[in-house]
Amino acid sequence: MLRHLFKIAFIFTLAACTSNTIYEKPKDLIPKEQMIDLLTDLYIANAAGNNSNKEGNSSVKYFPLVYEKYKIDSNRFKSSNFYYTSKVKDYQFISEAVYNNLEALKKEHENLIKIQDSTAKVKKDALKKTAIEKRKLEQKPLPKPLKTSLQKKTK
Repeated sequence: MLRHLFKIAFIFTLAACTSNTIYEKPKDLIPKEQMIDLLTDLYIANAAGNNSNKEGNSSVKYFPLVYEKYKIDSNRFKSSNFYYTSKVKDYQFISEAVYNNLEALKKEHENLIKIQDSTAKVKKDALKKTAIEKRKLEQKPLPKPLKTSLQKKTK
C-alpha cells in the first residue's frame, strides 16, 4: 500500500514539475526555417568539434563560425531556442526537421563515399591491368632451344 502511494505521489510530483509556460517571444526571434538550418549546422559543428581536423587539431571551436554564417550571436540563439523549447509542438517540428536534415546529409555522405570507393577501385583495377600489360610487353619471348647433336641422332 505504501509502495503504491509512493508511486502515485511520484507521478503527481513529476506532473507538477512539467511547465506549460510559454515564454515571451523575443524581439529578434530566429524564424523557424532558419532555426532548423542553424540547429542542423550546430549539430554538425558539435560532432566536428569532437574529432581532429586534417592538421590533427581537435581544439577548433566551430560554433562561432556557425553563428557568423547566420549573422547572429550566441545570445540571440539562446533566447530563440529558449522560446521554441517552451512551445513543445513548435520545437518538436523543429527537432524532427533537424533530424531529417541530418539523415539526408548522412545518406548523401554515404553515397559520396560509395562513389569515391568505386572510383578508387576502378583506378586501382586499371593500374593493375596496365602494370600486367606492361610486364607482358617487357617480357621477351624465350629463345628456342638449340638442337644439339644428340637430339638430331635420336630422331
